[in-house]
Amino acid sequence: MSGEERVLYGCMGLGGSWEPGAYGPCDIDAAEAAVAAALESGITTFDHADIYRHGKAEAVFGEVLARTPGLRDRITLQTKCGIRLGGADRPGIYDLRGESITRRVEESLTRLRTDVIDVLLLHRPDPLADVDSIASALTSLYRQGLVRRFGVSNMGAAQIAHLQARLDVPLVANQLEMSLHSRDWVEAGVLLNTSESAANGFPFGTLEHCRDHGIRLQAWGALAQGRFTGRQQTPAERATAELLAELARRKDTTPEAVLLWWLIRHPAGIAPVIGTARPDRIRACRDAAVREPDLTHEEWYELWITARGVPLP
Repeated sequence: MSGEERVLYGCMGLGGSWEPGAYGPCDIDAAEAAVAAALESGITTFDHADIYRHGKAEAVFGEVLARTPGLRDRITLQTKCGIRLGGADRPGIYDLRGESITRRVEESLTRLRTDVIDVLLLHRPDPLADVDSIASALTSLYRQGLVRRFGVSNMGAAQIAHLQARLDVPLVANQLEMSLHSRDWVEAGVLLNTSESAANGFPFGTLEHCRDHGIRLQAWGALAQGRFTGRQQTPAERATAELLAELARRKDTTPEAVLLWWLIRHPAGIAPVIGTARPDRIRACRDAAVREPDLTHEEWYELWITARGVPLP
C-alpha cells in the first residue's frame, strides 16, 4: 500500500448475504458498481478478509477483476486471515498456525483470481499461536512471491514488537477500530492519571510504536456506522452531526469527508477504511481521498469534544 493512499475501500459489504452459499450475478454487479465508485473517488487500495461473507466478498471481487482487464495492475489488494467463523456445530475461533496461514492465503489467491497479495494482515491475535511458526509461514509466502508485504490487525505495540523481532521483512500496517465514535485510541493519551483511564482499554503506546517503526495505522469502522451522518441516537451524536454538517457547508464538502478528515488530520498518518457498499456514500467520501484535510486545530478539538459529550479532563 502506498504511504500516500489516504483512504482505503473495505470490501466486507460485497458478496451478498452473510449466509454460506453461492453468490449471483446481481452480487457481482453490485461489487462492480462499488469498485467503480471507489476508483472514481481516488481510492485504489481494496481491503478484504478471507471470512467476509464466507469468502464471497473476495470471490465477487475476483469476478470484477476478470471482467476488467488491466484493473489488477492499477490497484493494491489487501486481505486478512486468522479468524475461523463458527457454525451450527462449532464456535468461531482464531487460528494463526503457520499451516493455516498458508492455506488461507492460497484460498484467497484463488478467490481473488490473482497471483499475488500486495498486503496480508493477521486479522486478530491467536493466543495459542507460536510466533516462530507465524514468522516461518510469512517468510515462506514472501520468498515464494505470493505476498509482497505484511501487517497486523487489532494488535497492540507489544504483540507487534514480539512478532517483528522474528521477521526479516517489516510489518507495514496495523488496522484498528478508530473513529470519532470509537475514540479509545486518542483518549488513551490524555486520560492518564484521571478516573476515566480505568475504562479505557486501548493498549497504551501502540500509536507511538507504530509511528516510530513506520507502521501505517488503518482505521476500520471509520464512518462510525453512520452515527454522525444518518442515524443519530444520542444527544452527543445529534450535536456532532449538526457540527459536521455545518463544517461541510463551510468547506464545500460532505459530512462524510469531514468525519474522515478528523482521522487523517491526526499526525499518526491514519488511513480510514470505508466499508459502505453504496456507491453514493462511497462518492461522498471522495474529498477525504483527494483533498488535504481542511480542519483547523480548533475545529478538530471541537469535533472531539462534541462527540465526547463532556469536556476534556
